[in-house]
Amino acid sequence: MSITTLSSREFNQDASRAKKAARQGPVIITDRGKPAHVLLSFEEYQRITGSQKKIADLLAMPGIADIELEIPALKDRAQPAELD
Repeated sequence: MSITTLSSREFNQDASRAKKAARQGPVIITDRGKPAHVLLSFEEYQRITGSQKKIADLLAMPGIADIELEIPALKDRAQPAELD
């Protein structure tokens, strides 16, 4: 894996170069010489995040309103603690 560093200006002038470099590894984009952003391929992003779906993403799915959700009633209720 190789790491490529581009200035914001270089990134803006040649985004296709940055995308090609992201296939080989992370691309660090700098603002005034300091790292500001990292460009990754989507596959690398999924690998890093573990492809875990967030609850907000699941709730925003098309057709979610049509799914019935049945939550069973609790059988065990909490009891007050006995402090002796």
